[in-house]
Amino acid sequence: MQESQELRGLRGWLVLIVIGLVISISRTAYSLLAVHYPIFADGSFTLLSTPGTELYNPLWAPILVSEALINVLFVATYAYLIYLFITEHYLFPKVYIATVIASAVFIPLDAWVCSLVFVDEPIFDANTTKELARTLIALFIWVPYMLVSRRVKATFVMHKPQSADAHTAVGS
Repeated sequence: MQESQELRGLRGWLVLIVIGLVISISRTAYSLLAVHYPIFADGSFTLLSTPGTELYNPLWAPILVSEALINVLFVATYAYLIYLFITEHYLFPKVYIATVIASAVFIPLDAWVCSLVFVDEPIFDANTTKELARTLIALFIWVPYMLVSRRVKATFVMHKPQSADAHTAVGS
């Protein structure tokens, strides 16, 4: 019990995780505002997704819409993760792991789908490779940390529902 209390708290390696989340939400929100929003606001989306125009490809509309929506979902998820982190909520490790796995699936899948439009370009350009490397670092370092760290187990305990056994013992 004493060791658990000493390990409890948002410090140690956990600080790096929350810094990574703040950077992730900032970068993804910036991408939405600097890249995706102008495509929809300046008429580029119409030019790319209207049959008969010079740059038309039937994949543009689903790619651009799904990328924007998924990035909005990631921003919301990062914000939720920061909330769970600050409140030391018991769901933080699970939601964090699910988010990292989702990102690790989305990045190569998105790169592959985009390669169907950009047939002469490499699937993994420099930016995609950096994003995938960041995600793989999180997948291979931070996910195992979430699963085995005593600090994580001691810290993220708030709002945990009581088990049925605890209710039975209290009611007896």
